[in-house]
Amino acid sequence: MTTRFAPLAAAALLVVVALQASAEATVAPPTTTPVTGNATYFDGLGSPYGGCGLPQAELDSQNFVALNVFDTPGDGTAYTRPLPPAQADKMGLWDNGRNCGRWVRVKIGDYCTGVNDGALGQPFCRNGAWSADAYNDGTLDMLVADSCGDPNAWCRDDKYHLDLAKDALNRFAKNGTTLTDLYPAHWNNRHVSWQFVPAPSYTGDIRVGFMSGAQQWWPAIAVSHLPNGIHGVEYLADGAWKSATMNGDMGQSYVIGGTTAGATTFRIRVRDVNDALLFNGREYTFSLPSSCAAQCSAAYTPAVVSSGTSGSPSASPSGSASASPSVSPSASRSASPSVSPSASRSASPSVSPSAQPAGGCTATVSVTSSWNTGYQADVSVRNTGTAPTAGWTVRFTFAGTQTVANSWNAIVTQSGATVTAANQTYNGVVPAGGSTSFGMLVNGAPQPVTAVTCTSR
Repeated sequence: MTTRFAPLAAAALLVVVALQASAEATVAPPTTTPVTGNATYFDGLGSPYGGCGLPQAELDSQNFVALNVFDTPGDGTAYTRPLPPAQADKMGLWDNGRNCGRWVRVKIGDYCTGVNDGALGQPFCRNGAWSADAYNDGTLDMLVADSCGDPNAWCRDDKYHLDLAKDALNRFAKNGTTLTDLYPAHWNNRHVSWQFVPAPSYTGDIRVGFMSGAQQWWPAIAVSHLPNGIHGVEYLADGAWKSATMNGDMGQSYVIGGTTAGATTFRIRVRDVNDALLFNGREYTFSLPSSCAAQCSAAYTPAVVSSGTSGSPSASPSGSASASPSVSPSASRSASPSVSPSASRSASPSVSPSAQPAGGCTATVSVTSSWNTGYQADVSVRNTGTAPTAGWTVRFTFAGTQTVANSWNAIVTQSGATVTAANQTYNGVVPAGGSTSFGMLVNGAPQPVTAVTCTSR
């Protein structure tokens, strides 16, 4: 789990990830001009993905940062993600994922001698002062890989706040010397100045991988090793280029389509942060790996990509893929470094299987992580029949007063303690013997659910 730290206090709340398609960019982020912001640090990306849609092991660099999802000083409300155009005034520099995969050049600024506990509407360094020291001007290039959406001052009150990977803090360098003792004794959360820069010393080409749950009819991919961010993916279908839909607000993940309806061969091109076609419109062709014949089970399955520009159609991008976010980056943040993080992976996940129903499917509800105010549950739906399903519905009952805060890969409703989850359009067809899954973020204690049933049609 991901944990953000301040030296004197702790708070933990889940990051909410919504299922809508990404809104158009409305933020004018800094480019070549440095800005100054407050800085915190966090342990690492959530599992299986960081906010940009990549596992931590697949990042170009382990020196990475999170950007603020919301710009709502004094307001910790859990707004829907991605933010719709009507809430553009609340948009942080995360920009609904559109700054994913970019690089920032970060320079260490003044040290805070006062209290820094993330209290909304309070100074970042109160009852103290900002003080320059020998670590000022230490510099490090870092990759945007995650989002900071917690309901605290760190993620809400300062537009230019950066959340830095903790393991990178002792990799800053000054005058050719690495500052190996910046953390923990000389950190106490600081000012930093930073600016977006192209990928340093870039060589090679992009990488493409399939995400967990990807399949023939829902090919969700993650695009990485980018020279200057990503603002779009276009896929070739029936001889025309179509704009793919971002996977929620995971800015490096898109849902594409085959070269023909239902095909398992794909051809894409990518637009960078300036909305220009990458490498003069270079095209990339790849197929669904055999390991993903039913659906990809791994968090990231690399695609074997060939590139070239010959035979590309001249049609302008048109249409769109179905908006189908897959999984939520599981991230629960904020704890004091002197104590264990309050959000932790359950040692023995709670599992509530359904009885064998007449409808031909079963469901298993598993608690995969929990924290002091809630938990994450994953639900596996298996087709026990002899023919593909046309759709499915799962029902269960909470043991207490738990409420569903968010969900993905299903249409989830709640009435009292009873929860009903129906398939999305893209995962209703489950082959005989196959399975699919959906997930939920739940407010309340992780008690086993009861009366789990699954029906299919």
